[in-house]
Amino acid sequence: MQAEMKTLDKETSDRITFITFIVAKFAEAYQMRIRDAYLYIKKYGGFDYLYECWWGLHTENPLWSVHDINDYCIANGGLK
Repeated sequence: MQAEMKTLDKETSDRITFITFIVAKFAEAYQMRIRDAYLYIKKYGGFDYLYECWWGLHTENPLWSVHDINDYCIANGGLK
């Protein structure tokens, strides 16, 4: 039995690309390993924010997007 191949629609692909990019930028901005940045963002709900707001965030300067995500995480119990 052959596995069925599924392709992502353009919006989903763009969303994944942006989220992957911004996690790396977050890690760079806060001098973290990418894995630690991922776990921090996940722990404090940042992926929900990224998933819902990616369209607006991706039009901003990446630095502003990183700060927005950090503010969101802080509001949900993250470190200041």
